[in-house]
Amino acid sequence: MYLEIVTPEAAIVSGEVDSVTVPGVEGPFQMLNNHAAIVSLLDAGKVMFRGTPTIAQGHESKFTQEDGKWILEINGGTVECSDNKVIVLAD
Repeated sequence: MYLEIVTPEAAIVSGEVDSVTVPGVEGPFQMLNNHAAIVSLLDAGKVMFRGTPTIAQGHESKFTQEDGKWILEINGGTVECSDNKVIVLAD
């Protein structure tokens, strides 16, 4: 599935991933290929994904890696998943 993470400054991630976990307001949840369409608000927490998407130049320092997952700390935002595309609008 395709992941795009957008912040107020720039689109910082784009590309193919195997899974995405986000900090939903009702608790964290994971999206995999063929996930049902969803739009949700996000709480402060970690966006985690597995895969090899492109991280925009100059934004690499915002990410850490743990157990093969990329991790980005966010202050909140929204997520939309539809047709194997996940878009995270992060603060």
